[in-house]
Amino acid sequence: MPNETNPSESQSAGVQPDYGALVRYLVSPLLENPESLSVSCEWSRGQQRALVRVAFGDNDQGRVLGRGGRNLDAMRVVLAAAAQTANQTVRLEVFDLRRTEGESRRRGASDRPRNQRSRPTRPPVPRKR
Repeated sequence: MPNETNPSESQSAGVQPDYGALVRYLVSPLLENPESLSVSCEWSRGQQRALVRVAFGDNDQGRVLGRGGRNLDAMRVVLAAAAQTANQTVRLEVFDLRRTEGESRRRGASDRPRNQRSRPTRPPVPRKR
């Protein structure tokens, strides 16, 4: 019998997914104004890690993010699956279009340090019976 190879291995060898195009494909149907979509993809030195940044208009934020971030999480799962076929990792970040490049910041990031809680903790109040 001839030397057989797994078809999934031969397809993934040397194929590099286009993460920017994949994100455009996933996000653009959710937008009222698809021209407002901005996608950039940066690679690490070894071409093993990709950072995909996406920005869009404020009026589309709810549809793209989804309730509780479900749509965004689903997009991250699809990107991770595509990256896994090429033995890579990918990270998806969402940015505000309103901010200039010097002050761009991820949506949801706050100005407070990471080790502080959003609300001060209170000691439990004893109940009277």
